[in-house]
Amino acid sequence: MMRGGGMGNMQNMMKQMQKMQKKMAEAQEELGEKKIEGSAGGGMVTVVVTGHKEVVDVIIKPEAVDPDDIEMLQDLVLAATNDALKKVEELTNSTMGQFTKGMNLPF
Repeated sequence: MMRGGGMGNMQNMMKQMQKMQKKMAEAQEELGEKKIEGSAGGGMVTVVVTGHKEVVDVIIKPEAVDPDDIEMLQDLVLAATNDALKKVEELTNSTMGQFTKGMNLPF
């Protein structure tokens, strides 16, 4: 008798895992569709990335371009990109973290 109940439990657990995998895949897909902005220099430079960390747009206001100080513009682009990627990481952690709550995973 116990053997049959054990198999039923195993099948139920496998179904639950499959549901969770499907939900995780859907959440990953939704993340990829989101657009997250990072900015620097008080909005002089804005970088837009997807939830999959793909840079899709770089917006530079004309007043940010100083031909005598290209290095500052490069720094602003770098800072805006890092800001956007940090926001993606936070969004990913909050979105995907719901699937790992209560699990003592090493990561």
